[in-house]
Amino acid sequence: MKLFLLSIVCSFLFWSCDQKSKVEKTIEETPVDIKVERFDKQFFETPPKDLAKLKKQYPYFFSPQINDTVWLNKMSAPIWREVYTEVQKKYPTTEGIQNNVEALVQHIKYYFPRTKTPKVITLISDMDYTNKAIYADSLVIISLELYLGKEHKFYQFPKYLKQNFEEREMMPDVVKSFAASKIAAQTDKNLLSQMIYFGKELYLKDILLPDYTDAEKMGYTPEQIVWCQENESYIWRYFIEREMLFSDEQKLTSRFIDPAPFSKFYLEIDNDSPGQVGSWIGWQIVRSFMVNNDVTVDQLLKTDAKEIFEKSKYKPKK
Repeated sequence: MKLFLLSIVCSFLFWSCDQKSKVEKTIEETPVDIKVERFDKQFFETPPKDLAKLKKQYPYFFSPQINDTVWLNKMSAPIWREVYTEVQKKYPTTEGIQNNVEALVQHIKYYFPRTKTPKVITLISDMDYTNKAIYADSLVIISLELYLGKEHKFYQFPKYLKQNFEEREMMPDVVKSFAASKIAAQTDKNLLSQMIYFGKELYLKDILLPDYTDAEKMGYTPEQIVWCQENESYIWRYFIEREMLFSDEQKLTSRFIDPAPFSKFYLEIDNDSPGQVGSWIGWQIVRSFMVNNDVTVDQLLKTDAKEIFEKSKYKPKK
């Protein structure tokens, strides 16, 4: 009997792998031709007298309200020239970026066939870590100065932010921006709704970035993922016992959803925990929902949080 069950399990695993490979094979055959434009290079190598030509070529990067003096000063400022030099050292070519974006767009077109092939533009912005990568309709904008490696001398940021300033976090950041245009807006402001919203975003990373680890998708270290896995049942019990799921208390967002050095249980475990554990739990609920229901990705993104929760049959691992 055990051998019979084992054979069934093995057959199912082989079938699952075969199905996945068929999907990935179809995705790999999707024709996508991505062009990467180095606005960062053009900006810092353009002679001041030709600024007007650059503005005409890239009007969306130059606000009419900002005087040309600001741009000319940035072109020549020693600190920004140094940033530009460091970016060129890290990214002498954009071949790697192009390959990664092409693979991502192939996956996007499989799940969202009407998506336009975007133009990719790299730049050096103002160290704005809240907008490291932007996916706007047919344009992807990537701020290269924020992907130089977490130990780079330029980064005077808290550790929990710097750990995501790695090249490998570039595509997860692009998907995060892409997801904002695909996930139905939240009508409720309770904790569960926020958990499910970000759970949907992370599920999109599952299907669009299948070769990335959970840590990379979440912006965690591997150790932080392990912490969540080992404490999943405890986190869930904490939320349930304190009746937090349907609470609109604003502080719950900063405690369990927003990026932070740690989550705020107000217990001894706080310093060991990563931030955003509410989003991580929401991710597990969405994954459970997709396993236990025959729905498309598009249907998932339109389904409200309460229905996803009720139909997910989510049970935290002990």
